[in-house]
Amino acid sequence: MSDESEPASGAKPDESSKNKKRLTTGVAVGIGSAAIVAALLYANRSKKTDKDGSR
Repeated sequence: MSDESEPASGAKPDESSKNKKRLTTGVAVGIGSAAIVAALLYANRSKKTDKDGSR
């Protein structure tokens, strides 16, 4: 019978925890970067229309 404290893949618990933390950090950085880009595009949107004179 297998020990419940070890993951099924055979990896050590510390390695699994580190991999999960890295994945979570990577996802958070990606979402944060996308939010910053979206905010910059939104902020610069009004400046582009002012140069055209259409507003």
